[in-house]
Amino acid sequence: MQQSTSEHPIQWAGPGLTRIPFAVYTDRALAAEEQSRIFRGEVWNYLCLEAELPEAGSYRTTFAGETPVVVVRDADDEIYAFENRCAHRGALIALEKSGRAENFQCVYHAWSYNRQGDLTGIAFEKGVKGQGGMPAGFCKEDHGPRKLRVATFCGLVFGSFSEDVPGIEEYLGEEICERIERVLHKPVEVIGRFTQALPNNWKLYFENVKDSYHASLLHLFFTTFELNRLSQKGGVIVDDTGGHHVSYSMIDLAAEKDASYKEQGLRSDTDRYRLKDPSLLAGFKEYDDGVTLQILSVFPGFVLQQIQNCLAVRQILPKGVERTELNWTYIGYVDDTPEQRKTRLKQSNLVGPAGFISMEDGAVGGFVQRGIAGAGDHDAIVEMGGDSAESSEGRATEASVRGFWKAYRQHMAV
Repeated sequence: MQQSTSEHPIQWAGPGLTRIPFAVYTDRALAAEEQSRIFRGEVWNYLCLEAELPEAGSYRTTFAGETPVVVVRDADDEIYAFENRCAHRGALIALEKSGRAENFQCVYHAWSYNRQGDLTGIAFEKGVKGQGGMPAGFCKEDHGPRKLRVATFCGLVFGSFSEDVPGIEEYLGEEICERIERVLHKPVEVIGRFTQALPNNWKLYFENVKDSYHASLLHLFFTTFELNRLSQKGGVIVDDTGGHHVSYSMIDLAAEKDASYKEQGLRSDTDRYRLKDPSLLAGFKEYDDGVTLQILSVFPGFVLQQIQNCLAVRQILPKGVERTELNWTYIGYVDDTPEQRKTRLKQSNLVGPAGFISMEDGAVGGFVQRGIAGAGDHDAIVEMGGDSAESSEGRATEASVRGFWKAYRQHMAV
């Protein structure tokens, strides 16, 4: 049996990926260790879109795990990121979610920072009337918030506290890069936002994103309106690290006549429901490969989605052991026609906190969190499709979920 390195060791059933201790979703010492080993470790955390920083001085406040971060474009047109924490007493430096600034000044004691995160000014540094002030040897250059490495790819901005993490394209790998480029192949702009509070551990939501097996079982809308069935053409891509994945499918009329769902007696196979306004699903052809649904994830907490013509990025942020913040950013292409933009906005009703498809995802993680409350010494079974974390032409598999645990165990050294 292997143990975690946390203060309260968690028992893993050997080196495999098919039995996951329920304690990993509830252990507080492990959650603190995740912040150090993963989010402040050798990973690239998604921070924001380049489109959200259009000019010098544009900034956004965000997070790398639980660590607050400021992301800002400076006059040299480069993007910088640093911890949103004053070096003096630890207060937030920037209080707003976004804005434009020549520099930053902490509201508490007015210590000042430039747009690259350097400490540049201290109120009453020399004291008042010869009294008080900072010691003569205090060097501002030696103090300041931690700075992150910044990398951009296809308009996505990533940050890392690690000097050892590989470059962003190497980190993502060729297949994941190609699939990101497929969607983000031209300039985008933000067309909407939501922030959703989830009553569960962050790993439960990230697993759910990677779980192609559940999509047409939990989501009644998918199968009722023939958007996604496991019998359709598609597949799952898992990168070599296991941490990143793509699940994709194509609408296939032959698959809709398949009796697989009816034979199983599933709640997701029904003809009882109809749309009062069918134009919700009246989209337009956008990609030549025929893929009508693509969900892509990057470890440890980024999601890029294309569901029909609804495009969005999601940011998964842990907020303690049993709470997660999920930020949705809906996007369209800058060159969208008015008709295309209207279609995207209408289809945005499919996803988000109250989306016809994804509202179940906002609840099911909480069902698991509540269900495992007394099962800390038991394991989840992740054996659908075998025991590997490899790409597959079928989607009745948990290969990409096992991939997550492959990457997780590597970073956590368990």
